[in-house]
Amino acid sequence: MTRPTIRPARPEDLPALLSMVRALALHHGDTPEVTEADLKRDVFSSAPWLAVLVADGPQGLLGYAALMPLAQLQNGLRGMELHHLYVRDNERNLGTGSLLIEAAVAHARRQGCAWVTVGTAENNEAARAFYERRGFLVRPAIGPRLSRRLAA
Repeated sequence: MTRPTIRPARPEDLPALLSMVRALALHHGDTPEVTEADLKRDVFSSAPWLAVLVADGPQGLLGYAALMPLAQLQNGLRGMELHHLYVRDNERNLGTGSLLIEAAVAHARRQGCAWVTVGTAENNEAARAFYERRGFLVRPAIGPRLSRRLAA
């Protein structure tokens, strides 16, 4: 079996990437509202909001990892949030997710980051175990997070 190539997403990946982002939303019970224009803005604009790595195999894109920058300004430290990790159903348990995580960690290191975080649903024991096997440590929650919705 050929291992997929992990590389930065390219504009021609947008249709497949959009399909996978929507599939992940549905998997979590969310209604996907993202459009190709949203992804183009957030991944390929002159000031991209996200870094996206894709797993590219002979039959097309197999998965992706999306990273967002974080900071501890008071400590002068940078970090990255592994915002999404997705592998197509038929590619799971074949090492693609691990390859994407290692590429995401390498990307964060190249950006001068001191850490990478990832969140899972509280009851998703399988995901938590998957990340722990790859070196992630469970951190205790530090209280409620607040948000303010902004008008469009």
